[in-house]
Amino acid sequence: MSDTSSTLDGEPDTPASVPLLVPADGVPAVLTTADEIAAAAQRLATGTGPLAVDAERASGFRYSSRAYLIQLRRAGVGTILVDPIPTANDLEPLAEAINELEWVLHSADQDLPGLAELGLRPARLFDTELAGRLAGFERVGLAAIVERTLGLELRKGHGAADWSTRPLPPEWLNYAALDVEVLLELRDKMAEELAAQGKTDWAAQEFEHVRTQGPPTPKPDRWRRTSQIHTLKKARQLATVRSLWQARDEYAASRDVAPGRVLPDAAIISAAIADPTSIEDLRRLPIFGGPRQRKSSRLWLDAVRAARALPESQLPPTSQPFTGPPPINRWARRNPEAAARLTAARAAMSKVSESVAVPVENLLLPDLLRRLCWDGIAPSTDDLETAVDDFLAAGGARGWQRELAVPVLAAALAEAAAAPTETPTETEPGPIEA
Repeated sequence: MSDTSSTLDGEPDTPASVPLLVPADGVPAVLTTADEIAAAAQRLATGTGPLAVDAERASGFRYSSRAYLIQLRRAGVGTILVDPIPTANDLEPLAEAINELEWVLHSADQDLPGLAELGLRPARLFDTELAGRLAGFERVGLAAIVERTLGLELRKGHGAADWSTRPLPPEWLNYAALDVEVLLELRDKMAEELAAQGKTDWAAQEFEHVRTQGPPTPKPDRWRRTSQIHTLKKARQLATVRSLWQARDEYAASRDVAPGRVLPDAAIISAAIADPTSIEDLRRLPIFGGPRQRKSSRLWLDAVRAARALPESQLPPTSQPFTGPPPINRWARRNPEAAARLTAARAAMSKVSESVAVPVENLLLPDLLRRLCWDGIAPSTDDLETAVDDFLAAGGARGWQRELAVPVLAAALAEAAAAPTETPTETEPGPIEA
């Protein structure tokens, strides 16, 4: 194993790191025209090996998850910075040059959806963040892994900036170029680490899953994630939150502005509690009286009135409906057998996690484990391992995950079924007023 091999006791001792402050070849000019993109595509086609890729978004500032800067680096070519805003319709030559390559990204699932919107999709993938997780590294941020494996200090500072800003400040571009400066070297080090631990095939399966899974499916009832919504006691108040949230979301999407910058969650909650009946009432509330919100007073008041006019039958449920298992703290009373299965299954998976130095959540999705234990598989099943394997496969578990999980989960389920269960007293939350 290399000097950077993982341990179960924490990070290994490393010598003092060397600050990486500027790209070795300087910061390249940002490409903003079709001709520049075509020339860059020709250069990239002459390079060798995989392609380092990164993208900067404007999360917290913009509604969309689009890329506002794309960083590319390939051996024999160097670093290329692309502004995809003026060139969004001119990227076909770039796609032809790079889509057939292996891409190296850190936390690829964050950037792939936005790049796919531009027609940029890798044929193969290596995710250095995911590689770190599989290798058992306790810290898997890019700076932490670069320091551990390459002995370089990659200073962060502009990742949360508004990358839709134009022109982009020189110090931001320096930061962006550094994000791909050593990504190819990091990929090789992580590949060596995975090979030393016998996890190359595991990583290949995970990388392919990330590459092909597509963007996440939007969760239903996203308005229920409004901060402090749990403080509301009436269904009518929840209806107001939903109405204001939907109005805010439509407004934010139409202007590509982050919803929280249009109207903070705190304002939505205060309006749901106060239930203003006029613009004057609304503007007396915190935030709504400010100059930015006064221009939209009619929009927000109409949303409040729409909620107030709803018949009782159309009010949202006072508790969030579940399509899967209920919250775990309710299992013991509702289904003590399932609670016993989950306890046994979690203990079994924790032991596997320790033995292979992979976080338990990377061994199996927690939601999939909960569903297995809640739905249950009859212990009298002729082939319990096959039944568990089929269940996990249907839930998207990869082959290497099932190879590790199926035997121990089948044994845990059988053990839980054989043990007596108790039904402890549990206090259910009371109904919320309409």
